[in-house]
Amino acid sequence: MEKIISKDGMPIAYQRSGAGTPLVLVHGTGGAYTRWLPVLPALGSRFSVYAMDRRGRGESGEASRYAIEREFEDVAAVVDSIGAPVHLLGHSFGGICALEAALLARDIRRLVLYEPPIPVEGIPIYPAGVIERLQALLEAGDREGVLTTFMREVVRMPPHEFELFRSSPAWSARVAAAHTLPRELRAHEQYRFKAERFHGLKTPTLLLAGGDSPDFFKAAIATVNAALPNSRVVVLPGQQHIAMDTAPELFVREVLAFLGETR
Repeated sequence: MEKIISKDGMPIAYQRSGAGTPLVLVHGTGGAYTRWLPVLPALGSRFSVYAMDRRGRGESGEASRYAIEREFEDVAAVVDSIGAPVHLLGHSFGGICALEAALLARDIRRLVLYEPPIPVEGIPIYPAGVIERLQALLEAGDREGVLTTFMREVVRMPPHEFELFRSSPAWSARVAAAHTLPRELRAHEQYRFKAERFHGLKTPTLLLAGGDSPDFFKAAIATVNAALPNSRVVVLPGQQHIAMDTAPELFVREVLAFLGETR
């Protein structure tokens, strides 16, 4: 793992692999760079991949107080440290971080966002009391319970996808990062997407959505698409929130098709 120093002095680690145009990968809530293992070989065959560990997990540093804005700065710091035009891909909560980082970083060529959970008024994301239950499970030492509850009740992952997810190489890293879940959900509840801030973001952007995903993800994609001046939506048929695991060839094909465009 290599490291850079973010704006607030926090060390942020990333795993570098492959060769070609730089591509920075930003994982979602509770994850680590290992969440990308199913697609890293295929992406690394075309790009120099920088798969980062977001703060609080893996080999990245941890702050005594959490603020979502520092996450945006972390992504921008990784992008800017490369010193060349960069593609940026963010998944779920990491998609919000990537989108916000696109307003901070110097040279992003193309942006890919896979179901960033942008809050949309009138469409609830969290079941009542779920954050408090996650915190109680964490305090009881049940880290697997924290992760299981999050995936089943917040992400709404169906049983067959959850079993695949649980058997993946990334599961242990996600369990290790379970303590980050309640704080990120609280920060996400306070996050407000202001469309006007992104009207000038002309970076070509691909918005990926699972065809079978819950309505709040679909509403989020529609909201971001309406705000960005140079975006398009691609629906992954039959998929939900983890196509990197359930349909890696489909996921990679759509990403490569978009990043390979020259216009």
